[in-house]
Amino acid sequence: MLQVADRVEEINQVVVTAKQMADIEARVFDAGMPVAALMEKVGCLIAQRIRELYAREDFPKVGIIVGPGHNGGDALVIARELYFLGYCILIYRPIAKSKELTATHARYVESLGISFSESVEALKDCHLLIDGLFGYGQERSLLNSIADTINQINQWSQPILSIDIPSGVHTDTGAVLGTAIRAKHTFCIGLWKLAFLQDQALEFIGTTELIDIDLQIADVRAVLKEPRIQRLTTKSALAHLPLPRPQSTYKYKMGSVLLICGSHLYSGGAILTSSGARATGVGMQYIAVPESLQMIMSGHLPEAIILSCPETETGAIARLPEGTELDKFDAIACGPGLTMDAKSVMEQVIASDRPLVLDADGLNVLAHLGTVPTLSKRQAPTVLTPHAGEFKRLFGELASESDRIVAIRTAAEQSGAVIVLKGARSAIANSQGSVWINPESTPALARGGSGDVLTGLAGGLLAQAVLKKTPVESVIQSAVWWHSHAGITAAAERTELGVDAFTLTQFLIPALKSYI
Repeated sequence: MLQVADRVEEINQVVVTAKQMADIEARVFDAGMPVAALMEKVGCLIAQRIRELYAREDFPKVGIIVGPGHNGGDALVIARELYFLGYCILIYRPIAKSKELTATHARYVESLGISFSESVEALKDCHLLIDGLFGYGQERSLLNSIADTINQINQWSQPILSIDIPSGVHTDTGAVLGTAIRAKHTFCIGLWKLAFLQDQALEFIGTTELIDIDLQIADVRAVLKEPRIQRLTTKSALAHLPLPRPQSTYKYKMGSVLLICGSHLYSGGAILTSSGARATGVGMQYIAVPESLQMIMSGHLPEAIILSCPETETGAIARLPEGTELDKFDAIACGPGLTMDAKSVMEQVIASDRPLVLDADGLNVLAHLGTVPTLSKRQAPTVLTPHAGEFKRLFGELASESDRIVAIRTAAEQSGAVIVLKGARSAIANSQGSVWINPESTPALARGGSGDVLTGLAGGLLAQAVLKKTPVESVIQSAVWWHSHAGITAAAERTELGVDAFTLTQFLIPALKSYI
């Protein structure tokens, strides 16, 4: 029997589309669970959470917008339970016709003496609003009076709580279907829907939490075939960090990484990337920079071995030092601050048989060379970490795909690389079609140089993972999670405006210490 903690961990990792959720629910109902019983469970659990988050003393009057489907039925159960807890309830039903079960709940709620209003305006005096208009699976744009109702509600100042997903947000893509509720808090029912991990939905879903309704893992696994879409969790991220260290270890057992970065114009890229790698505890760190940066790098990272490279007239790396053997390193990370003038070095690195992380100008050179399709022929794993603009340069028309999950999956399959598509909810894909999405981040990371720090983290962790034969995508997930949590930790102490990339590097270890 699956342990409770293991079940909760797996449930928290699962991400479903609307169809997958419908198929899972169908299995539950076919097994004998009455729809009405599940509706009761959902409504009671959410009512209890509302009571805990929004005390009756502070939010005595609650307005509930009830839709025609089962989402509306959930809302009516919540209305009834909050009424029994002493809240004053006002219900607005913009669509009179509803499913039979929802209509039954409406009759009972009305029999209790709970007020129904024919005008949305009446809700304006409520202290709290609950959105039970439409649940998952909505695909048609919201128009006319429904759209007007949502737009009007969004202009008010009361907090809005959405049941399962804000009405008007597409369950899979996170796109707004004409208009959508701007929720302060969304209670996602049963399993995480894909929209919660899509950048474009973030301004509508607010704070989110999963309402666990005890779905059986067997039902979930039966529907979700491989490859899957999954959420990164703290437990899964920590599992692939190089901790704890064996008591008998030494530096040559902790990996060696070569960082190729920086130029006369962009020396900061080398410093930030190297600082990220340093935090990983990699055994040996080698940094290849233009010779004019050697003293600067030695001052910032005295423990590293600086490879002083001949440079071009523009201050870029012209070539690696004579005698540099790339096969002596466990992993290579390059790109930040290189400039396009480091093309020959990039060609040499791509041709090597070492695990490779490419970012920034490493990606730009790769796009310029047009060699993305050849990456699958490399004898070692390749990791690409583009932001949206770099992704477009690398993969062209794929960047215009409305569903970013489809785009990153296809790009990984075409290139054979592990791809990190950076964004508010960074996504990771491997060439087998599996996707992992980071559910937590902070806009504090939206500053130049933040990505350089991630490159260093990825390179340092990858060098150690190679020795342990850890799957590349697993260690990259850890790097992405660690990077975002350093940003969250720094923002909590410094505010979002105070987290420059160098400050971010100073919070890498503090962010990790709070979890280990």
